[in-house]
Amino acid sequence: MILNVNLSYSIVLGKVGGLSGLRTLESLELKDIFIAVKTTKKYHRSRLELLIQTWISQAKEQTYIFTDGEDVALQIQSGVTLINTNCSAAHTRQALCCKMSVEYDKFIESQKKWFCHVDDDNYMILPSLLQLLSSYHHTQDVYLGRPSLDHPIEAAEKVKSNGMMPVKFWFATGGAGFCISRGLALKMSPWASLGNFISTAEKIRLPDDCTIGYIIGVLLEVPLTHTHLFHSHLENLHTLPTGIVLQQVTLSYGGFEKRKNVVTVIGGFSLAEDPTRFKTVHCLLYPDAGWCPKHKHQQQN
Repeated sequence: MILNVNLSYSIVLGKVGGLSGLRTLESLELKDIFIAVKTTKKYHRSRLELLIQTWISQAKEQTYIFTDGEDVALQIQSGVTLINTNCSAAHTRQALCCKMSVEYDKFIESQKKWFCHVDDDNYMILPSLLQLLSSYHHTQDVYLGRPSLDHPIEAAEKVKSNGMMPVKFWFATGGAGFCISRGLALKMSPWASLGNFISTAEKIRLPDDCTIGYIIGVLLEVPLTHTHLFHSHLENLHTLPTGIVLQQVTLSYGGFEKRKNVVTVIGGFSLAEDPTRFKTVHCLLYPDAGWCPKHKHQQQN
């Protein structure tokens, strides 16, 4: 399956990215979406450069990379927007929440219609993202994502007068990515803006994606809209049918016991050449990319 989409124009619903039957509520363009990528400086070369070569190359002006260290060379070389959050590089709850706090504030400043977050091991299929978000309206209360659990998470909420109170809510795992409408994001402001996100996270002592779910699900009483179009490395990615890989919104990769946990796609790169399968996915979506095998072969001839 080869998909060529000019993302500079409003998406016309029908069958784009393999998705069909969705009712459009809003004419949406890529420029309407704020895409936040969370990373850390030690992964700038091993993870981030792959994303910049692949899907970010199609959305440079819409993608904002949130990291914890300066990298002027990468920023100049790639032309991406790299934001040093000045948060800790440690993979702790506090550091993760610090970065999410900066992501939220930058989105609010941007005036864009949708906030979508992914990690540095996600491939975002942009046509499918546009198709999905166009079936909602940015003024609605919309929280889209995929839980990592098959049940709501249970936590203890700090209450000033009575100590601790149990709470239960669904949250979309940041490892698969999630999207929030501007209308809902604005309602989150009392608990998320200008550093309040960090203090809110301390009330339940859970990471950033859980805190997002807590604000939306408990404090605002807006339900998570579950979708199976977002994928993290916590799943068995090879079980995703080959025929629907390009219809998803996010993909990921991982490994365990020396085994690769990646999607199954057939293309011009072997698993050894493309261990994440992101290059293969990208060349199926954008076959005219200069480094794709077919294009290189045509140039040689």
